[in-house]
Amino acid sequence: MSWDALANWGPDATRLERLTGGTVNDIWSVRIGGRLAVGRLGTRSDADLSWEAELLQHLDQSGVAVPVPIPTTDGRLFVGGLTVMAYMEGGPPRTAADWRRVAETLRDVHRHTAGWPQRPGWKSSTDLLHTDTGTRINLNVMPVEAVTRCRAAWARLAGRPTSVVHGNPANGGNIRMTGDRVALIDWDEAHVDVPELDLVLPHNAGDLDPATLDIVGQASSAWEAAICWKDDYAVRRLAEVRPV
Repeated sequence: MSWDALANWGPDATRLERLTGGTVNDIWSVRIGGRLAVGRLGTRSDADLSWEAELLQHLDQSGVAVPVPIPTTDGRLFVGGLTVMAYMEGGPPRTAADWRRVAETLRDVHRHTAGWPQRPGWKSSTDLLHTDTGTRINLNVMPVEAVTRCRAAWARLAGRPTSVVHGNPANGGNIRMTGDRVALIDWDEAHVDVPELDLVLPHNAGDLDPATLDIVGQASSAWEAAICWKDDYAVRRLAEVRPV
């Protein structure tokens, strides 16, 4: 796994500068065939990268603005953990109206991915009612009382329909807005789960009723606590989950 793989995108493929925001991957702006793009080098499995690439192509074909993978000169969408994606212009949401546009785009994602297969190795919130591990979540390392609180929050989601969720849309850094479109970037946390989890947004832009906002807000906090355990952020998110 190295940036030498970038040569598969052509003899003029060039790394430009490191980009901020990546915590798991090494992310750089790159130039491919004279156009600006984004390169992401990480340790995800080929099955995981295939799932993500297929999802992004499907969303793009469905009219959702996403960073579509750019193929190598021989048609591959990733090589040695490296993916090159289209560069998305724009800035983060700043107003309540901006966040409502984000919510509309997320609903498009959910509508176009009903019935989508689970990301390889991942578990949904309700899957974790019956298993202890999935991707970066390992409930075995959390205190028993913390696991009980998280599972109680996730149990309230049982029976709801599922779709692909972006996984971290409330982070404005994952949004690139222009006057005529909203693009969602950084799909590292995307997986199949209850779509309302994506709609816990600033200003309640997802227009969730109070009961639903309480249910999915608690479940979202529990998810963040579990996936980040046990840094200070995870401890703060767990504190938002009501004791059983």
